[in-house]
Amino acid sequence: MGEARAHTLTRSLAVTPAAIWPLLADTGRFNEAFGVPKHQIIETPRPDGSVEFRGRLKKGPLTLEWLEVPVNWVTDQWFEHRRDFIRGPLRRLTATLRLTPDGGGCRVDYSLAVEPRGLLGHLLAGRIAKSGLAKAARAIANAEAKAKGERETTFDYRAPSQPPAVEQRVGRLVEHIEASGHGHGLAARLAREIATAQEVDLVRLRPLALARRWQVKPREAVELCLQSTRDGLLSLKWSLLCPRCRVGKVNVTALDELPSGAHCPSCNIDYERDFARNVELAFEPAAAVRPIQQGEYCLFGPMSVAHVKLQIRLAPGETRRLPCRLAPGPYRVRTLEPGPQADIEVEDRLPELVLTGESVATGELANPGEAALANRSGRPLTLVVEERAWIADALTAERAATFQAFRDLFSEQVLRPGDEVAVKHVTLMFTDLRASTALYGRIGDARAYTLVRDHFAFLARLIREHDGAIVKTIGDAIMAAFANPADGVRAALAIQRAVGAFNAAHGEVLAIKLGLHGGPCIAVTLNQRLDYFGTTANLAARLGSESQGEDVVLSDTLARDPEVRQVIAGIAATSEAAKLKGFEAPVAFLRLAP
Repeated sequence: MGEARAHTLTRSLAVTPAAIWPLLADTGRFNEAFGVPKHQIIETPRPDGSVEFRGRLKKGPLTLEWLEVPVNWVTDQWFEHRRDFIRGPLRRLTATLRLTPDGGGCRVDYSLAVEPRGLLGHLLAGRIAKSGLAKAARAIANAEAKAKGERETTFDYRAPSQPPAVEQRVGRLVEHIEASGHGHGLAARLAREIATAQEVDLVRLRPLALARRWQVKPREAVELCLQSTRDGLLSLKWSLLCPRCRVGKVNVTALDELPSGAHCPSCNIDYERDFARNVELAFEPAAAVRPIQQGEYCLFGPMSVAHVKLQIRLAPGETRRLPCRLAPGPYRVRTLEPGPQADIEVEDRLPELVLTGESVATGELANPGEAALANRSGRPLTLVVEERAWIADALTAERAATFQAFRDLFSEQVLRPGDEVAVKHVTLMFTDLRASTALYGRIGDARAYTLVRDHFAFLARLIREHDGAIVKTIGDAIMAAFANPADGVRAALAIQRAVGAFNAAHGEVLAIKLGLHGGPCIAVTLNQRLDYFGTTANLAARLGSESQGEDVVLSDTLARDPEVRQVIAGIAATSEAAKLKGFEAPVAFLRLAP
């Protein structure tokens, strides 16, 4: 049996551990950039509920097979990644990264421990270690330059070249996307990213992440991706994200194909569909533009599950104290294996975290800057401390349905007949024309029809500009939806402030009645479109009827939303209440005079 030899590289950097960690801990990106091929992972449940992860890779004449051991790490400090080989010239390969604060910067220690198998393993071990350290040295230098703002990408990467015919087709697609009005001058930038970015960035394109990175409005990035899908530059997928690893374990191209629940083989748990949290609309390059290879570059890298801040494997009966400092906030403590969990609030110190196999318990506060961990069960367990906040960049189904471009371009994306889903919060706006019957009698049906149609376009423009969508028209009325309550109120105010200019341009006087309310709803498919039903929709419609025209009526609960209160501050308002049809008690509301 060969002995493991550790080879270590040390560098001093002029950046902090917190600045360099997200770059050096992104092991999937590192592996792709430095030519490590994708491999397959076979996930097999064990009798105790844990999962065996077996990797397999054929490289030249060699077939490598190994057990993926879950990575140990503490965010911003260190990770240890080990593979135990079943086939091939190695028995074990362990990579360790450690960041130590050093003045205003940090010291990086990167170590590779290679344990060979047989003569070939002994011959290759030194070359593997030498090559690995050379790649690590380049990666560290590149990451430091990226962290200092001296380079655009983290690692040097050469994307596969595109055939001339594909480049020409992409050029035509860019022109078409921009001509649609949904490109916002970003189509060429998206095409360039598709052609040059690493696969790890393209396998799940999140438009909200693009908006944040490109510093553009979220709506612009969403519309860009939707139009790019319609024209053939991208393809879309609905994913049912696992609540633990936050990876999409079910991916479909149509909303009506999405099941009500799924099983995550990586976490060995069943979970439910939640439109507000774990049903995500994401994108990837169309296969004809840039095909994405199947497989993994690194299953267990810390940045693959960036919400996990600490992950430590504990042997039966093991106790461990280690440096760890988490930002104040809400966290969840659980095991990587299926089992119980506990929610904690961190202020300045972590409590002692105790695993019994049946529970996750907390004890006395640990020392400042330290984590105190204990496994009092009779089997190995991997303790996980994760942020409770959901993925901020996920475009959930609940939010996607409130974008006008989604409803315009993908009206066929609906739920199965008879299927209904709970929507946790949506803000609904109802508008109607005051005295529309008299309008038809005064100017005639043909002219009135044209005027009403133009007024629909006027409303649609302002609703879209405020990140909302028209759900349906009902005679002369509309129902619109907004993910953000403040956006709905801003849109309502903008409509009433702009209707005068609309009237002046058309030589008529329209008065628009407007009411809004927000809350939980049921989403269903009706008349081949996504629609909303329930008490929230009913109350929003009744409040629209309370409007007198030229005003905005808000439910009392919507008016008390903190962001809405900022929007309406300084606007003349009266508090009222009325007995509304279908509601037993009088309903309080606020009438605004914009």
